[in-house]
Amino acid sequence: MSPARDLRRRAVTAFSLLPRGRMLPDEVWQRRHRAVVRVAAAQAALLVLFGAFLGHAALACVAGGVLVAAPLVLALPASQGRKLRSAGASVSLFLASTVLVQFWEGQTEAHFHFFVMVGLVALYQDWVPFSIGLGVVVVHHGLLGALRPQFVYSHHAAHEHPWAWMAVHAGFVLAASLTHLASWRLNEQQGLRDPLTGLANRTLLQEFLTRALARRDEVGVLFVDLDDFKNVNDSRGHAAGDQLLLAVAQRLRACVRGGDLVARLGGDEFAVVIHGGHAPARRVGERFLASLAQPVDVEGQQVHVHASLGTADTATMCGSRSELDASAELLRNADLAMYWAKSSGKNRLVAYSEGMAKEAQDKAALREDLGRALALGQLEVHYQATIDFRRTVDGEQPRAKGYEALLRWRHPERGMVPPLEFVPLAEASGDILPIGSWVLRTATQQAARWTAERGYPVGVAVNLSAVQLASDDVLAVVRDALRDSGLRPHQLTLEVTESLLVDDLEAVSARLAQLRAAGVLVAIDDFGTGYSSLSYLRRLPVDTVKIDRSFIGDLTHGGSATTLVASIIELARSLGLDVVAEGVETEQQAQVLRDLSCTYAQGYLYARPQPAGEVPADPAQVPAQAPAQAPVVPAIVADPRTRVPR
Repeated sequence: MSPARDLRRRAVTAFSLLPRGRMLPDEVWQRRHRAVVRVAAAQAALLVLFGAFLGHAALACVAGGVLVAAPLVLALPASQGRKLRSAGASVSLFLASTVLVQFWEGQTEAHFHFFVMVGLVALYQDWVPFSIGLGVVVVHHGLLGALRPQFVYSHHAAHEHPWAWMAVHAGFVLAASLTHLASWRLNEQQGLRDPLTGLANRTLLQEFLTRALARRDEVGVLFVDLDDFKNVNDSRGHAAGDQLLLAVAQRLRACVRGGDLVARLGGDEFAVVIHGGHAPARRVGERFLASLAQPVDVEGQQVHVHASLGTADTATMCGSRSELDASAELLRNADLAMYWAKSSGKNRLVAYSEGMAKEAQDKAALREDLGRALALGQLEVHYQATIDFRRTVDGEQPRAKGYEALLRWRHPERGMVPPLEFVPLAEASGDILPIGSWVLRTATQQAARWTAERGYPVGVAVNLSAVQLASDDVLAVVRDALRDSGLRPHQLTLEVTESLLVDDLEAVSARLAQLRAAGVLVAIDDFGTGYSSLSYLRRLPVDTVKIDRSFIGDLTHGGSATTLVASIIELARSLGLDVVAEGVETEQQAQVLRDLSCTYAQGYLYARPQPAGEVPADPAQVPAQAPAQAPVVPAIVADPRTRVPR
């Protein structure tokens, strides 16, 4: 290695040991700056009094005070930037040190003031004020002390050997400065690193990104959120979760270049700042997703982990913001893209595009309205009949086995909000718990009312979300609804979606077993769309399987859809389960299902969801809102075979 290259390498190593400086939070910086300015102003006033006390001329005393106070003109205006304001305060502090030495005629104790001021400007944790302080000391002690020692030192030895005295003072100032720098560097390492992974934390990420934007660098941000990480903590414990986070951090770090920054924001969220903009950020995201294809070894077991990723780059920002605001905007854009990836099915990478912010604002407004919807009476329960295929042969009219209770939201401004839009928001906010409890009470009371009016049992099915099923209060809520309404437990069916089974089959099975022990029936909704296999049916405490409408729509074309539906029906029959076909819209679909010996059907061919007041009280009436495309069919007749004991 050449001497020049070796010297350059050593210089780089030395500079890497120095602190980089902090972008302190605005509140912290303002608080420290106000304290420094107060000290500087107080020193200006005290120096006037101190000079007068020592017998200096009044004009000299006032001039010294004005000299110290003058730089504060730059430090006071809030409209100025941090560096200019801190520079003005620092100049004032060290001018006070020089004036003090002059007033005290070079007394050795006066020089201690410089050491105190070095520590004070270190509070800024910024190189501008710190360099100003060192520069003033060098000029005063070095240049002036060597050329005119009588103005700096009172001791006669300093006048005879100025260079020696300058070296002694320089050594002490250097030692004090290095002490502050070491403390500064240690504080940066401890306050800017995630203690678990060693990655940068949110503060360092913000500072790194702000500096890059201040340099007008083209950068991209990759926002990473692990999918279903909570399940790992809940099922395997937090120690296993920490191991998984460490492994993920290592893989993420391996996907970036040397100049990029990887940070852990907290929990299972990570972010990466990547130089070069959109294309490099996308490549890093794709490499990371590819790395997650390999399972992670956690406590000797292979764990598959997936992540949702969002990217945003400097081209997506507004051009009129400050660097601090721009960095926050860039992180927000990447965060929005990540949530878009998560809502689109998870385990994917999505780039931010214009319109995502507006949609996020709309969702936030909708979530806020949803929190008040129940109290304002905007929520409704509609009912859709379930038809008994066993009673629709030989020309008989279709019979209603019961009704499914479906939640609807009639927004005062937006009209009817689709459940797919507001139910996920309710689950995320926790509002689904009071809303779900209200739906359950309303549906059971309505079924009990129909039972009393019609003289035979009317069943009702109510959907349970994952949040409700995971709640420890779900069993008490169901029992209270049954007790308050007077509905028999076997008239209530609780529906859970198949996707819940993949989260934790054993826990879901145990909770469903508790509900069945209370006497209610359990159905698997949207069967065939999740990740479970048909073999799961024998392990689950369920009574009914509801085949998803996507398979029913393809029945008339034959092929794999018919084969799958036939397999589900045959397996359910062997396990003693009922089968409900969802989304039946044509007589051709209904005929195929009857030929396959399907038990029940539900769809627009027979009835649309309706408010309770519009559900025909006379079973011979034609259903309201019958679809125009459907052929004329016999009216619904509720099954009157079993009557309520008197």
